[in-house]
Amino acid sequence: MDGSTDILRTVELEIGYPGKQQLPVYSNINVSAGRGEIIAALGQNGIGKSTLLRTLVQLQKPMRGSIFFKNTDLYQYKRKELARSIGFVSTEIIQVSNLTLFDLVGLGRFPHTNWLGRLTEDDIHLVREAIHQVGLENMMDKNINEVSDGERQRAMIARTLAQDTEIIVLDEPTAFLDLPNRYEIVHLLTELSRMKGKTIIFSTHDLNIAIQEADKVWLMLPDGIITGSPEDLVLNHSFSSIFKETRLQFDEQKGEIRMNRETGEMIYLDGEGITGMWTRRALERLGYSLAEKNRCNTWIRIEPGKEKPTWIVEKRGEIVECNSIYNLSLRLKLD
Repeated sequence: MDGSTDILRTVELEIGYPGKQQLPVYSNINVSAGRGEIIAALGQNGIGKSTLLRTLVQLQKPMRGSIFFKNTDLYQYKRKELARSIGFVSTEIIQVSNLTLFDLVGLGRFPHTNWLGRLTEDDIHLVREAIHQVGLENMMDKNINEVSDGERQRAMIARTLAQDTEIIVLDEPTAFLDLPNRYEIVHLLTELSRMKGKTIIFSTHDLNIAIQEADKVWLMLPDGIITGSPEDLVLNHSFSSIFKETRLQFDEQKGEIRMNRETGEMIYLDGEGITGMWTRRALERLGYSLAEKNRCNTWIRIEPGKEKPTWIVEKRGEIVECNSIYNLSLRLKLD
């Protein structure tokens, strides 16, 4: 998106911990967020993702440089005024006795209430709507300590929805969640971005989620920050650079991370479709290198079958049938 659509941008931003020692964490940050974009901040542990997000929401002061919200310096906004525009969800688990899920989400209306902090009928309607949007309408009277981690994270997002901000910033929203809940949470954020026009900025270690859901990635590398769509960062080999000098590699054809394995014996595989693909992956995991038939001592042929496939293994004249990839793997290991 061009600069005219940017709602948030930084100019030569340096983040860190001001004080006597002046400890910068990351420098020369020039990033932007467009209206309605969902942005993933990626980088290794300790590189400064959380510090960057906390600086963007005024929880930490920048050491140098500027942050602009709607082309106005962020620090010209009063705190309550900014709280109506930018919401923040941290990784901290809220442990408060006798706080219902409804009460937690209702705290999001604080920037909009009077000095007594009382919720009006309109406020209550917005809180209920936010709870409905995250699919927790049947839990609003539950104590926040009685819900699962995934439900609590949804409640925190609902609180920010009730806050009704233009930007939602989330620090590791999928931390501590199981695999289904990780994807559910990020898919929820994507829907909010698309349906409500919210700008969503979240940090994550999950490259697969970033590739599948983000409009833009802020990739924080030791020698500088790279930004662009996930597809752009695949094509310019930026993701591959993350795994240099490691045993991992980024498969640019499939968009996934794989372990670099030493290849040993060559093997011939005759099989197509999804069964052939997963058989191929199993063979590579076992350290085999796929090659032409005339170069191999071991041949594998996949017979489709009516109910399930059969793997025919031929090695030095001996023929063995296997009824699963697991059994095929065992057989090859025994050989």
